[in-house]
Amino acid sequence: MNKLLAIAAAILLFQSAPATAHRLDEFLQATLLSVEPGKLEASMRLVPGVAVSSAVVAGMDIDGDGALSEAEQQAYAQRVLKDLFVEIDNQPVALHLVFASFPTLEEMRQGIGEIQLNLEADLPQGSAGRRLIFENHHQSNIAVYLVNCLVPRNKDIRITAQSRNEDQSFYQLDYVQGAVRSGPAALPGFSGLAAAFRLGVHHIAGGADHLLFLLALLLPAPLLMCNGRWGRCATIPRSLVQILRIVTAFTVGHSLTLALATYGLASLPSRPVEVLIAVSVLVSAIHAIRPLFPGREAVIAAIFGLVHGLAFATALGDLAAGQWYGLVTILGFNLGIEAMQLSVVIAILPSLLLMSRTHAYPLLRVGSALLVTIVCAQWIVERLLNAHEVVSPVVEGIGRHAAWIAAGLFLLSLLCWLGFWQRGCATRPSLPWRYRSVGDRSRQKTIRGEAPCSLRAYP
Repeated sequence: MNKLLAIAAAILLFQSAPATAHRLDEFLQATLLSVEPGKLEASMRLVPGVAVSSAVVAGMDIDGDGALSEAEQQAYAQRVLKDLFVEIDNQPVALHLVFASFPTLEEMRQGIGEIQLNLEADLPQGSAGRRLIFENHHQSNIAVYLVNCLVPRNKDIRITAQSRNEDQSFYQLDYVQGAVRSGPAALPGFSGLAAAFRLGVHHIAGGADHLLFLLALLLPAPLLMCNGRWGRCATIPRSLVQILRIVTAFTVGHSLTLALATYGLASLPSRPVEVLIAVSVLVSAIHAIRPLFPGREAVIAAIFGLVHGLAFATALGDLAAGQWYGLVTILGFNLGIEAMQLSVVIAILPSLLLMSRTHAYPLLRVGSALLVTIVCAQWIVERLLNAHEVVSPVVEGIGRHAAWIAAGLFLLSLLCWLGFWQRGCATRPSLPWRYRSVGDRSRQKTIRGEAPCSLRAYP
């Protein structure tokens, strides 16, 4: 392993914990992985805290003589190896020890002793799109884990996605391996498409601002405007058409700039893009409270989708290098984004349609939009000042329970629908093309996306 690169990455990984600090009540275990053709290298740093050092030392100093012999060091290193699990493309691989360095027992008791282990594993040949699993279960009752991956030195290897569980004892790395050549012969197969698809799913799942923008636009989608305000609910066919238009317009917008930016035909610095994305979510949230552009949600979704596409291109990075490879990669990435967006819409759509037919919906719509507004205001300030983000970790933490939230929202909407059936809804869908030659004012309002306020409500 390139030692300078490993040291630099380790410094970045531990910049919040200086080497002179005395660790307290945990056994810190950090792992840096490096993927190369046919080989996996792992560098581990293990630092027992003061409160747990006695238990760790007792497990190392088997003969109790107050010093670690070479045999005791090797025995402990092998115990660590037994608690590690590595898998590549569903095939387990064995790590073996290359180098081990141990501090004195006294340093470990003071919380400043650092055990260093360098490990290697031979990786079998596989397809272009590969998935690596790394698990660390050593001393899990007292340990905290960190894991990351170095940028591959080999240009034929490109990282496409990373994911971890909450305590980072489980780490998944997706990468594409293989030289990229120009011409049809270099067209990647299903594995490259699948890797890009997973990257798209992972990016949109972790992109709270992208999802909040879409959800904020969907909040008023089941409603019609009346006298400049969101009023009675629309029919289900009209609501479904409106939601389909919004999602499709957003897809077209971000797909266009994603393709242009990937090939260097459109670009903006990352900070203005992130600020504009926060602004787009803010505008959508305000629109959910009070109509700003009724009937034009699809147009706004397409316009702001252009901005979101620039952020997607940044996430895609150099993975789409090369003409033919780029086309397939963009396709897979876009399909992953759309699959995740569609999953979110399907999960929340029944709740929105049910709740919009109750008197409880204004509270949900306005309350949700106000929360999103507060989050967006904080995002804008943080991104303008390039400050440390405080809101994003909270939003992402809530997002981890999205399935439970969606289930709870559906149950709540069902209960409200059973108890608040009296809310007025339009008796027929808005069909603007039927009324273009009619001079009746109420029907003209329908053309502009405003509900005729005299429509008879459902009982």
